[in-house]
Amino acid sequence: MKANRPSAPTLRDIAEAVGVHTTTVSRALNPRTQNQVGADTVRRVRKAAKDLGYQPNPIALSLRTSRSRTVGLVIPDITNPLFPPIVRGIESALEAGGYSGWIVNTDNDPQRERKLIESLRSRQVEGLIVATARLEHPLLAELHAAGVPLVLVNRRVEGIDVPCVTADDAAGVSAAVAHLAGLGHTRIAHLAGPQTTSTGAARARAFRHAVRDLGLSDEPGLVVECAQWSEEAGASAARSLLDARTDVTAVVAGNDLIALGCYDVFGERGIDCPGDISVVGFNDMPFLDKLRPPLTTVHVPHHDVGVEAARMLLDGIEDPERPARSMLLPVSLVVRGSTAPR
Repeated sequence: MKANRPSAPTLRDIAEAVGVHTTTVSRALNPRTQNQVGADTVRRVRKAAKDLGYQPNPIALSLRTSRSRTVGLVIPDITNPLFPPIVRGIESALEAGGYSGWIVNTDNDPQRERKLIESLRSRQVEGLIVATARLEHPLLAELHAAGVPLVLVNRRVEGIDVPCVTADDAAGVSAAVAHLAGLGHTRIAHLAGPQTTSTGAARARAFRHAVRDLGLSDEPGLVVECAQWSEEAGASAARSLLDARTDVTAVVAGNDLIALGCYDVFGERGIDCPGDISVVGFNDMPFLDKLRPPLTTVHVPHHDVGVEAARMLLDGIEDPERPARSMLLPVSLVVRGSTAPR
């Protein structure tokens, strides 16, 4: 005969230990409702829960409240060093709010994205934080029309009023162009991100404005679109640029991975950076200071982007009638060894 296992401690057990009602215990253990309970009671409840070895049952909680206290994080490419600090910021804010996240990786594939989002919704996530938005994104329009709480991170979408948290792309590109112009560069090229994304379009637009404002050449051939936000696509675009133009002395890359593609091509062709061509990236992803030369880039506070996106989503979950709002976070230029006077 098997010995009976001791039953797991319950909210009632904690309530009896502290001498309060089970509702008070529930509120004290929930970060979003603990302010409804006195601080001393919260402290005593948490101590009793720890002493008793209490572990909340998320499934039971979901059944009781019809809320899963989970959200979905939709990432286009988890191997891109841009996203881990964003995800870490999201997780920090979700944890503080009593939530957790399911992360899915779409590989920039719309069909895969649809299937994964359907899977998340089948798990009763209460909202989605989406980093895959394209300027035209029918799936997001469908989700928005269905009333699914959404927050876009790092990108925007046209035609629907969805909250978003982005970096100040225009200010970052303007600072990069001004830095290169101050070093004496007059033929500056831009390897732009995909123009189907708000980030790619905004940075390309900002580049054109910046060079015109400074009286520099804005010939169409100085802007080359990359097929993807990747090192390989950056290298392909750099080859096309250098095959067509021999007068370029500086490049503003759409992001750091595209800038790394430039480094690859410089190595292939024996081009010295920054002696022959200077390069500026965008994002300041980890380990850029370890490159040779270290990459000058625009720093984006990715952790803060994640934190604000999660907070915005939780606010929307708690108040579905809350008007959509956008947040633009400041950026800064980090000057390293990949730029030099002309």
